[in-house]
Amino acid sequence: MLQNNNSNNNNSNRIVYKKQTLSCVESDVVSQLYQGILKVLSTWNALQMALQNKWGGNDTLTKSEDFVFEILTWFRQSKGSFHVEDLENLLHERMLLSFNTDIEDGSIEEIAEQLLVMHEGCLHRAHV
Repeated sequence: MLQNNNSNNNNSNRIVYKKQTLSCVESDVVSQLYQGILKVLSTWNALQMALQNKWGGNDTLTKSEDFVFEILTWFRQSKGSFHVEDLENLLHERMLLSFNTDIEDGSIEEIAEQLLVMHEGCLHRAHV
């Protein structure tokens, strides 16, 4: 299960989010983004089932950690505007390839939107 163990850290409409470069923002924002990704993914039932049942094999936990960093890297390296469809594709591909799980319940779209909203919130807090 993905959990935030760091206790010290305080379909019809498609969404396009404006890109703000994270590489220029303090490492505190990257840390907040990482924690936010963990929190969002920890609420995703499909991923939690895959982790609990080790659908990714013996290295399921490692794959879940790689998944978090892949999403973080996507946010940090994406060029231009963020398109929710691109993040949905990343989530779908990673679930399929890493956890042998084909998600068709609409949760990929929900999680992608939650991740993008969380990302915008992290950037907004950094610029306030």
